Amino acid sequence: MIRARRFRAESGRHALSGVVLLLVALFGSACGQEGGSRHEEAKAKRVARRPTVYTVNYPLSYFAQRIGGAGLEVVFPAPPELDPAFWVPTPEEILAYQKADLILLNGADYAKWAKLATLPKEKLVNTSVAFRDSFIVIPNAITHSHGPSGKHSHAGTVFTTWIDFTLADAQAQAVYEAFLARGLADSLTLRRNFEALREDIRALDDSLLALTRGQRKLPLLASHPIYQYFARRYAPNLVSVTWEPGEAPSEAQWEHLSSLLKERGVAWMIWEGEPLAATRKRLSQMGIHSVVFDPCANRPTTGDFLSVMRQNLRNLRAIYRD
Repeated sequence: MIRARRFRAESGRHALSGVVLLLVALFGSACGQEGGSRHEEAKAKRVARRPTVYTVNYPLSYFAQRIGGAGLEVVFPAPPELDPAFWVPTPEEILAYQKADLILLNGADYAKWAKLATLPKEKLVNTSVAFRDSFIVIPNAITHSHGPSGKHSHAGTVFTTWIDFTLADAQAQAVYEAFLARGLADSLTLRRNFEALREDIRALDDSLLALTRGQRKLPLLASHPIYQYFARRYAPNLVSVTWEPGEAPSEAQWEHLSSLLKERGVAWMIWEGEPLAATRKRLSQMGIHSVVFDPCANRPTTGDFLSVMRQNLRNLRAIYRD
C-alpha cells in the first residue's frame, strides 16, 4: 500500500488487480496440485486394493482362489463346524457380501439365505446356470438335524453339484468367465490358472471313471442323501439313508438298514465323514464295510479341495479293487 500511494490511482488499481490475479493463479495452482494429488492417491488405492470375491461354499472359494490367484481376495466366512448349505450369515457378514466386488453362488437351491438377503444383482454369479436343466430333485425327504446347523430337510433340488466332477468343471468355468468379463485380473493370468485348475478337475473325473469302469452296477449305500450327482455319473446303483457320522443310529434306523440289505445285498457304505467306531463295528458285523467320501463343502482342517478329492478316490479303491 505504501508503494501504491506513489502512483496515480489508475495505476494503483491495475497493480492491485495484478496482485489479486497472481494470488488467484497461485492459489488455484496449489488447489489443482492438491486435488491432483488426492486424485492420484485415490487411484493408487484403487489399484492397490485387491478385488474382493465372496462365496457361499468352500469349493467355489477354492476355484476362485485357484483362478484369480494372489491378485484377488477370496472370502468364505462360514464357520468350519457348520454345513454351509444351511448356514445363515450375520447381518454384518451380509453387509460384507454386499460390499464385495463379486458374489459367487452355487445355485441348485444352495444357501437359501441368499434369496432372502438384499444382494446387488449385478454382483451375483450363479455358477450352475449352464446345467440347471440337469438338476436332480428329491420330491420329499425326512427333516432331521445334525450338529449346530439345526433342523433341515434335503427335499427339493440336490445341491452338492461339484461331486460330479464334470459339473465342478462347469462351475469353475463360470467363475473364470465372470472374472474375465469384469476384468478382475489380467486375462492371461486368469486363463493360465483356469486351465491348470480344469486339468486337475478333469483328472479327478478320468480317475473315477476308470476306477468304476465295469463295476458301475455294484450296489452301494450312502449314509446321507447328498451323493445323487456322484451316483448318476459314477455309481448309479447307490441308495441313501439319513445317518450322521457323529451320531449313533437309532434301532429304527438299524431295522431299516436290515430291510435294505435283504433287498440289495449291499457290502459297502459311503460316509461323508468318519463314522463312530461302534457304528462301524456293528456295520462290519452285518457284512457292511465303511468308506469315507468327503464332499468338502466347508474348508478342510488340512489340505484343500484337490487333496481331499484325491484322498476320496484312494478311499474308494477299497470298493473297486480287483
